[in-house]
Amino acid sequence: MILTLFVKPNARENAILEWVDKDTLKVSVKATPEKGKANKELIQFLSNEWNIPKSAIVITRGITAKIKQLTISNEYQKQLKQKHPS
Repeated sequence: MILTLFVKPNARENAILEWVDKDTLKVSVKATPEKGKANKELIQFLSNEWNIPKSAIVITRGITAKIKQLTISNEYQKQLKQKHPS
């Protein structure tokens, strides 16, 4: 499963702001976008929010950009689909 994220770093809290559509969401993270801190915090936050291991989430595009593409491992896709709107 591939998801597109609009990430807002330096936010007050880590939060999923909204699902734009079934494969796109807006997320805020507290960490600053330097030395990969925001990316690490993003993966940690989504892992906790969706109750899947961090290793199941990979940033495939946009390592240094605010718009990112994430790939979710196949074995956790069903679990994730239960948690987000269709």
